[in-house]
Amino acid sequence: MPYEPPPDLAALSLPQIAELAAARKLPPVEQWAPQRTGDSRMCIAADGTWFHDGSPITRSAMVRAFSGLLMRDESGRHWLITPHERLTIEVEDAPFIAIDVARKDDDFVFRLNTDELIVAGPDHPLTARGEPELPAFYVHVRRGCEARLNRSTYEQLVQMALAQDDGWMVSSGGATFSLLPA
Repeated sequence: MPYEPPPDLAALSLPQIAELAAARKLPPVEQWAPQRTGDSRMCIAADGTWFHDGSPITRSAMVRAFSGLLMRDESGRHWLITPHERLTIEVEDAPFIAIDVARKDDDFVFRLNTDELIVAGPDHPLTARGEPELPAFYVHVRRGCEARLNRSTYEQLVQMALAQDDGWMVSSGGATFSLLPA
């Protein structure tokens, strides 16, 4: 069956977004405890491009499949987990890129470079890092992995926050987040 990406964020309601997010079946990585470890020879560049042995992975279906196997451990190391092995993967910044944001009701919804939809809130907090003059903004995706907001998505989020006259704060999913690095 061919892959059908979700429609444009602006065309979706929050219940539709929740339904699409719930429909994504992810492998139960948390339940697997493989004994064999190794190196995947893969890297995710800061711009979100995936590489294997130095060559870009150009098939988006492969990237989506691999992204469902990702986790980051307590030490900050990223892994691709299968039932049989745990392979390291180099990640230059964050394994995902948030490429769009929309305000739906009282929530912020992000589309990732893998076409996943994430609703910011307590389970998917927003974090500002860096310096006030050069901030970097992230949203937690799952299993310790984050998505970095690309420049245009960060700008959209800032414009929405300023339009609400909330200063440099945004609320989503019942939680409030600062847009300024601590």
